[in-house]
Amino acid sequence: MTAIVLAAGQSRRMGVPKINLPWGDTTVLGKVLQTLLQAGLDEIILVTGAHPVQGLEGFTEQGVKVVHNPDYASGEMLSSIKAGLRCALEQSEAVLLALGDQPQMELSVVRRVIETYQHTHPAILIPSYQMRRGHPGMVSRSLWKEIIALQPPDTLRVFLNTHASEIQYLEAGTETVLQDLDTPEDYERYRPGGNPADD
Repeated sequence: MTAIVLAAGQSRRMGVPKINLPWGDTTVLGKVLQTLLQAGLDEIILVTGAHPVQGLEGFTEQGVKVVHNPDYASGEMLSSIKAGLRCALEQSEAVLLALGDQPQMELSVVRRVIETYQHTHPAILIPSYQMRRGHPGMVSRSLWKEIIALQPPDTLRVFLNTHASEIQYLEAGTETVLQDLDTPEDYERYRPGGNPADD
């Protein structure tokens, strides 16, 4: 099973490269990779783009594969997913799509997503919280070619809506599946030791 970590964004709303912001004893992206490395995946592919990744050597030494998305400025998230899928292991039966700006991602949720997929083998598996779609989600290999063939103005949301009847939802029981970091306010609210007063 393969994980693709989407970390090619330009961080326009944050104003600085959010993947490199401090998070505990590592960075925002470092925390995401640490969690996935503990999850027992066969492969982790990090898709980069707009900004160099700090501390990358330590993760490549642990087997993280790095792929650069040259279309990061115009291709949105879909182009990064396609870049990752094109170099995934041939034997991977599904891909876990993780956000590089979601350090709140919990190892227990990742493991539940993987275990649920292994038991039920849906086309698409998405963790949810209070009926809202979250991350990280799982997509079966049977749909990879269709994703790779998508062209603008198609988006991941359009793809998911097209396959709405094939989605299995997993109630995660935690709102962390909905949280990522888009703005400085998000970072201050969610970071370890931050100020949760705005929640």
